[in-house]
Amino acid sequence: MEEKEPKSTMLNAFFRIHDFLVEHSFMPIRRQLMDEINWEARLIAIKGGRGVGKTDFMLTRIKEIEAQWKAALEKEEEERRGRRKSKEPARPCLYVSMNDFYFTEHTLLEFAEEFVKAGGTYLFLDQLFKYPNWSRELKRCHSKFRNLHIVFCATPVMPIDEDNADLRGIVDTYNLRGFSFREYLNLQTGLRLQSYSLEDILAHHASISREICERVQPLKYFKAYLHHGYYPSYLESTCFEAELLKTMNGQLEVDVLMIKQIDVACLHKLRKLLQIMLREAPCALNVSSISEEIGLSRATTMNYIKYLKDSRLINLLYPENKTFPMKPTRVYMHNPNVAQINFTREVSPIDLYETYFYTAVHGAHKVNATDRSAMFIVDNKYYFDVREVQSSRDTIRPTAVAELELGRGNQMPLWLLGFLY
Repeated sequence: MEEKEPKSTMLNAFFRIHDFLVEHSFMPIRRQLMDEINWEARLIAIKGGRGVGKTDFMLTRIKEIEAQWKAALEKEEEERRGRRKSKEPARPCLYVSMNDFYFTEHTLLEFAEEFVKAGGTYLFLDQLFKYPNWSRELKRCHSKFRNLHIVFCATPVMPIDEDNADLRGIVDTYNLRGFSFREYLNLQTGLRLQSYSLEDILAHHASISREICERVQPLKYFKAYLHHGYYPSYLESTCFEAELLKTMNGQLEVDVLMIKQIDVACLHKLRKLLQIMLREAPCALNVSSISEEIGLSRATTMNYIKYLKDSRLINLLYPENKTFPMKPTRVYMHNPNVAQINFTREVSPIDLYETYFYTAVHGAHKVNATDRSAMFIVDNKYYFDVREVQSSRDTIRPTAVAELELGRGNQMPLWLLGFLY
């Protein structure tokens, strides 16, 4: 009988943490992105704002891989019953947080080599931005270990794809957003309502909304979603507002200051800029006035505004074919939950509805301002208005109406745009 091959003591320590986290991870509904990712790719980036559930998303994928692995082991045991195993089976997955102090003395390449030698094939990396030269090390791992699949979480401000010469052409990047209204509704009701393309909604919104309303009353849940439904943290027993403030401060202090390597003395000015956005948005952008209020040059203020956008705290609405460093037409908070976190101001309903429209649509579509009377143009061809209540007469262009349950003519329910993912 062959002796079992002992695993590295170091790997065993990481597997103990891995097992605890996988066992205690919680993703209450299956995110649609899980089925859109090509998991056969050798290098995958899961990019998303702080608080949208990237870690639990990876841990859920690990559960799926390990469930398949255990089922295969059980089948193998059935086939070889009565014979002894020659060695301990290799575990396929390992979740690792790069904030472990082990990586102050050892490289990711060394760690990956140990994992591959132990038979591992899927390495899931979190907190990667805390590791120096992370993109260069990923490239080396990708080049050296041909049978290793690496999945890593990325903050929105981390340079990936075309912005990173090390990873260009070798990484598949996917964006994990907060809960859509559809996902929130499924979570609250236990239903399994499907998503629809924008083209389907434009062409068939009346019949689609009717089918959904036969199963649930969406407007009964819509205002609650606008208040707290975008972030998974609302499911926890803690105060949602406190958790959201913690998330937003993390976006400033880590995603902006640390990754962008901005002097910590500038944090107060960044916070003040964000407060101005919370106070005013949605609004036109008066850069000169804002620069004077926070005591920065116009150029620096525009850079800071870009940082807030990149970290997914605000959205910038540009005219068609325009982008940074041009001045945007309007500024929106990134999602309706963030828009309502300023306790000194009550956001008007129409401001929330416009913010929701932008958040719901822009993830998979290009949203711009238009010089026509319409509020938005999507993908350079669909003109949209957003209204609080429906018009007694039909509108001349697609109009998303907040207090409308069933679609009629060109007037569609605003909530239905939350079914795009």
